[in-house]
Amino acid sequence: MSYSTLAVLAVVGVLVVDLAVYRTRMVTRKVFWTAYAIIVFFQLLMNGVLTGLDVVTYDPGAIWGPRIAYAPVEDLLFGFAMVTLTLASWAAVNRRANTARRRGLDTDTRPSSTR
Repeated sequence: MSYSTLAVLAVVGVLVVDLAVYRTRMVTRKVFWTAYAIIVFFQLLMNGVLTGLDVVTYDPGAIWGPRIAYAPVEDLLFGFAMVTLTLASWAAVNRRANTARRRGLDTDTRPSSTR
């Protein structure tokens, strides 16, 4: 399986997890896209450095070819999948904890030192 195919599958998989499994609908929120714009700027900066200086190289047969700031577009797809899955997972866990708290269930395993 090529790097490009894996990148597309990662994006599709994360969208399914966000929209259908966790149902956080992270990708439908303006705040997500605002935060992601900041993240992608730094991703492009670091990818540009690493690929521009040939620290990381790609087999031309394994990628589509188009690049943004020296980075193959597949890197942006993987970055999107990684960031989105992390944020959606965080939101889903937080939602479960808040739901349990509203129902009166104790979600703390030990006393907090900040209380």
